[in-house]
Order: sequence, then structure tokens, then C-alpha cells
Amino acid sequence: MSGIQDWIDNEVKTNDVIVFMKGTPAFPQCGFSGQVVQILDYLGVDYKGVNVLSSDELRNGIKEYGSWPTIPQVYVKGEFVGGCDILREMFQAGELQQFFADKGIATEDRSAATA
Repeated sequence: MSGIQDWIDNEVKTNDVIVFMKGTPAFPQCGFSGQVVQILDYLGVDYKGVNVLSSDELRNGIKEYGSWPTIPQVYVKGEFVGGCDILREMFQAGELQQFFADKGIATEDRSAATA
């Protein structure tokens, strides 16, 4: 692995939930990254956001690392989950909450808020 690949691999393996995105969680710089942030924030998931716009090497490196051509990319417990479309579909189907539970990732209980 190259230096950037090693760095990405370390980040993926040492953070339970990590999002490689355009911008930051506080200031997403594309609609797809913004949707992922909204979903994770709504669920109360603790995650790390990495701004791929900070360097061309990182932006290209994450695409190679995940063999996935688009940003954002979401990893949970070292496993590539997907991008915006996949996360949104899992969330809308109610599968994302269960996925996080199965992985031991804490989420906020939203059942009282909707009852």
C-alpha cells in the first residue's frame, strides 16, 4: 500500500464509523455528503468525517481503497457499507438502524419521538 492507502486503512480500522465526504459534518460541500450527515445525525450515530477535498491524493486514494468511484463512502467497523444511495435506502427501509445495532453501534431511540 502507498502512504495514503496506509493512512486510509488505519482510519477505517480505528474508527467505528467513518465517512469520507466532501466537506465536513458541520459544513458538507455536496448534497450527497449532506444527506449522509443528516441520516447519521438523525440516528445519533457517533462518527468521524474526513474531508476528501483537502487533498487530491486523499480524494483519489479513497476511491481506489474502496473500489468505489463516488464520494461519500461510509465504513462501519472496517467494512465498506456504501455511499449516499445505499445508506438512504437502508435508512428508509428501517434496515440501517438494525445494521448499526448488529455492529454494536449506539443510536438514539427515535420511537418515542414519533409515537
